[in-house]
Amino acid sequence: MQMQATPGMNRNPKNLPYNSDGKREWSEGLCDCCGSCGVCCVATFFPCITYAKNKSRREYLGAHNKPHPSGGDCCGCDCFLYACLTSFTCLGWCLSISERTATRSRYSIKGNWCSSCMAVWCCLPCAMTQESREIELEERSLQRY
Repeated sequence: MQMQATPGMNRNPKNLPYNSDGKREWSEGLCDCCGSCGVCCVATFFPCITYAKNKSRREYLGAHNKPHPSGGDCCGCDCFLYACLTSFTCLGWCLSISERTATRSRYSIKGNWCSSCMAVWCCLPCAMTQESREIELEERSLQRY
């Protein structure tokens, strides 16, 4: 079952095929992070910032059907929470898995909690960059209208 989009909204800008469950692949591969070197560098050294930006951009798209006016909130509560969880308990990855799952759900991308966990554990910056690029594709498609 393919998701129906409203005018001006395209959650699959590359028109990737959906499987019989209505799911598709990521628009960019996990190791394609070189296409967004800036995002990947920030995700490597300051994952709390990338987490917060991705989350706020995705939530803003869901609520307003347009890109976040400032490109995402990077220094708010979500960033602080991620930084604290990572610094004091080493559990920031739990938030990353949750955010990746929410992104997969928004874009009808194949996978489950286990695949999200593996992506985050194998290469957190790559996973965060992949999520950012997926969100960016929708943002770009909305700016054309």
